[in-house]
Amino acid sequence: MNRYFETGSISQQSSRELQTYMAQVYGWMTCGLILTSCVAWLTAHKPILTEFILNDRNTVLGLIAIQLFLTCLISNSITKLSGAATTGMFMLYSMITGLVMSHIFLVYSSLSIAIIFCVAATMFGLMSLYGYTTNRDLSNFNNILLMALIGVLVASLINFLLKSSMLMWLITYISTLLFVALTAYDTQKIKILGNQVDINDSENLRCISILGAFTIYLDFINLFTVLLRIGGDRNKQL
Repeated sequence: MNRYFETGSISQQSSRELQTYMAQVYGWMTCGLILTSCVAWLTAHKPILTEFILNDRNTVLGLIAIQLFLTCLISNSITKLSGAATTGMFMLYSMITGLVMSHIFLVYSSLSIAIIFCVAATMFGLMSLYGYTTNRDLSNFNNILLMALIGVLVASLINFLLKSSMLMWLITYISTLLFVALTAYDTQKIKILGNQVDINDSENLRCISILGAFTIYLDFINLFTVLLRIGGDRNKQL
């Protein structure tokens, strides 16, 4: 009888630790999205910043290069960087993403952006909930998702030269399905990682939480971007 209660107590403690970890993951992700949204909106409404960032291809390419560099650093932050450094890089990445995405406020109507954001948030939430609650092992789809992601990147590079509208829309719709699936897959992966986290080690907890937040942050940003391309209402003056 005592053994039963001890087992139940351990199980409850493990559940609380996982909930603490997941709360931090989604909390940091939300902070990143808020920062990105604010930076994007402010940049789009500051003519000086708009002229400097959006009308200079070298600036945009430089920002994208910094994003790629930060992605590599954050992905390897668990064992090499402190929690504060990892947090700082994630916030910096979120700010740069806001700068790069600021053009959407010039291309699309504010109402359209708000609606698509809500649609993306709903789809993301449902797929993340599925990934968290399902008993199905989604790791079996790892190779398929990886090949699909590589395929989309290669097709996008090819279409950058071909400029085919048909191929562009095909890539867009495939990307939508891909990032929906990645949301569920990454959520389950983050949950599995969370079962191994010691919440008493605050430094390690913070690093792993930021890494998880960064992963699903990218899923949401990419999902929002492709949905906006599909259903966004362009400004009439453009």
